[in-house]
Amino acid sequence: MIRALAAALGLALAAAPPARAEEPAAPDAARERFEKLSPEEKEALRERWRAFKSLPPERQVELREKLERLRSLPPERRAEIVRNYRAFKQLPPRERREVLDRFRRFREMSPERRAQLRANLGQILEASPRERARYLENLRRWREMSPDERERARERFRERRGGRR
Repeated sequence: MIRALAAALGLALAAAPPARAEEPAAPDAARERFEKLSPEEKEALRERWRAFKSLPPERQVELREKLERLRSLPPERRAEIVRNYRAFKQLPPRERREVLDRFRRFREMSPERRAQLRANLGQILEASPRERARYLENLRRWREMSPDERERARERFRERRGGRR
């Protein structure tokens, strides 16, 4: 819950225009933006602020650093991140958990394995629609297999490749 609140706070703040290094953000400008919000938006912002302030100081620092990194990105990249976040939030809770679990497993992989997966994905994305459809059908069949069937399929694949891993 706190992680989601912190992420929401970060993205809400990221949507604000970035502060320029040579021009510190004027408190009056922030107050003007706040005053233009609806009462519901003001209360939601206050609630996010309270949630942020309830976090441990080291987590607040971490979130501020992430916000600064986000603000330093080009506007197109920030907009892409916001779109992806909104799409993620619209997923059903079960699918969100699956996405987070996959992301966690991906981050735990070795850099070599992550690079291999990225290269494989690049090949799939560059493939013809017919090849992509074939890949998706194979993936569907793989997911329907039992663990024993998958192991037998791996063995056959290794034999075809000459025992290489």
